[in-house]
Amino acid sequence: MVSDCQGLSLTGNAAWKGDVITMRKSLLIASILAAAVVPRQGIAAEKRLWAKSFLNQKAPELVVEHWLSKTPDTTGKFVLIDFWATWCGPCRMAIPELNDLHKTFGDKLVVIGLSDESEDKIHAMKNPKIDYFVATDTQARMKKQVGVHGIPHVIIIDPHGIVRWEGYPLLQGYELTPAVVKDVLQKYSR
Repeated sequence: MVSDCQGLSLTGNAAWKGDVITMRKSLLIASILAAAVVPRQGIAAEKRLWAKSFLNQKAPELVVEHWLSKTPDTTGKFVLIDFWATWCGPCRMAIPELNDLHKTFGDKLVVIGLSDESEDKIHAMKNPKIDYFVATDTQARMKKQVGVHGIPHVIIIDPHGIVRWEGYPLLQGYELTPAVVKDVLQKYSR
């Protein structure tokens, strides 16, 4: 039994040459595909949405079946709506960040978690704890209007009802951070 490549000649074995050429072609194709998929440094990839875009347009009406928290006063404030579910890992990962946004910007920004799950499912979720406003709409009326097909999905609506930020809050390169929220609040406050 030969455990290494002793005795093989790259020049004398036609089958081996063919394998090498095939491997080189495969590597070339793989590197071209990788270059197309991986964004180059300094070139931003386009932001991906898992919903219809409403950026700089009138937001659909917030439809709530039942508030699980007290009903927020949104008059004259920005409203952040997070479409989420208890079974969604990334949604649950975003909750502490949304809690921080609620705490930091609560005087200007109302944070609302809107789920199409039952009240029982939401109440059964003990961790992470949600400190912001939570509502259900088991018919998913606003979610359907926004065309959400991937969660979590967040929209920030200005006091005049215009969407000023939208997207997956954990999307690399487009994260919804306190700095982003601060910028939106400053830019669109009148």
